[in-house]
Amino acid sequence: MVTQKQRQLWAFLAGLACVMWGISGLFAKSLFNYSSEITPIWLSQVRMVTSGIILLISAGIMGQKPLATLKNKHDALTLVAYGIFGLLPVQLFYFITVQKANASIATILQFIGPFFVMAYMTLTHKQTLRRLDLIAAFAAFIGVVLLATHGDFSHLAITPEVLMWGLLAAMGVATNTLIPINILHRVSSLVVTGWGLLASGICLIIVHPQMPHLAHPSQIIFPVSMVVIIGTLIPFQLMTNSLRFIKPTTASLLDAFEPFSATIGSVLCFGLVLKPLDWVGSILVVLAAMALNIMPRKKKSKIDSM
Repeated sequence: MVTQKQRQLWAFLAGLACVMWGISGLFAKSLFNYSSEITPIWLSQVRMVTSGIILLISAGIMGQKPLATLKNKHDALTLVAYGIFGLLPVQLFYFITVQKANASIATILQFIGPFFVMAYMTLTHKQTLRRLDLIAAFAAFIGVVLLATHGDFSHLAITPEVLMWGLLAAMGVATNTLIPINILHRVSSLVVTGWGLLASGICLIIVHPQMPHLAHPSQIIFPVSMVVIIGTLIPFQLMTNSLRFIKPTTASLLDAFEPFSATIGSVLCFGLVLKPLDWVGSILVVLAAMALNIMPRKKKSKIDSM
């Protein structure tokens, strides 16, 4: 049985994973600015395949027998589905949206993902949403909008193409959260994440093999390493494992920390000046994430108190 302390700990770690994704986005942006040869598809291929191999080797060293998981046909298909329909869209489509529009539009559209999760859990698992959940979701959404737009809504010019990629990324947030839930009760999160990343990376390579031609390739080693380590290896492991202890809706809504950390990183690294509404948005996101983990205490019965 999951205790309250375990739930709070893994909610914190899931939030930390989202912070890492936000920081890794700064490195990804620097790579896209460095050369037009570096595309979202190539960067996704590198981070997925490299991270997948490292995680599977780690699982093997720890005696978790990653190859044994593939002997179960249902588990193998689930891992492939997790990679292609979960991990791939949540990473690749987000980067494409950034490329076609900007990070603000991509963040807002991707944040629709938790609402897909809520709708799915409500319709299929008859999960009852508390009033606090709905208020937190609304507050977090408003906070992300303020962070992404600086309170200036005149920049939200969304073309049909941008809308399509953004909604696909949002659906990826939902599927990335929902698909691995059942298998995680039986298979190590290292194995699940490793095979999922490797499957999605191989799929991308088959569909669109690509190799950038750079004059000084050594200059991209560090930012690419950061995208792999703090943008894939550590956070996906934390987020996947957290699903054992927290609700899918909680995990997906904690994604609000991604734009928050990206904004703070931009302030520290690139001298971004925050407007008052940016601070309001930041506070809303943090309070909303904290509110999701407020669990009402059960009243003790007279029999329990005796």
